[in-house]
Amino acid sequence: MLPFETGGRAVVEGDLGELIYLADPPGTSGHVVSLRVLALPAPGGDVLDCEFVVETEAVKGSFPVYVTSDDLDDWEEALGALAGNRFVSWLNSGRTVQFKIKPVSPGVIAVSVHDGPSSQVTVSVPLFPATGWIDDQRARLEEVRRLFSG
Repeated sequence: MLPFETGGRAVVEGDLGELIYLADPPGTSGHVVSLRVLALPAPGGDVLDCEFVVETEAVKGSFPVYVTSDDLDDWEEALGALAGNRFVSWLNSGRTVQFKIKPVSPGVIAVSVHDGPSSQVTVSVPLFPATGWIDDQRARLEEVRRLFSG
């Protein structure tokens, strides 16, 4: 994930610019939920400019969101809960989009993105993430933290 400068802000390019990437395996429904990092904080700034993207065969949408370093800490805690097969709800402050993951059965999770502050739209999708998906999310988190701290 290499940043480049544009308009005074560092921007992440490439597919590795995703803090969260959850997808069904190839050849299945093709559901994808991701949190793309659009721009790193300006020097001295403390928020990542991001967007949740939800893609299914019937729906494709995006929801803008700002993520702070405290939010990254909360995401790390949420990943720990998910590793224990527990329900998590992330970004619950009411200031931004809310993200939920509920383990449904072995190998199946229900993912929900709720845009409470703006459109009031909620999109929920079942996903069958690949084995090791939590470790993948942890690696993504560490990469974003590295870039966040610059």
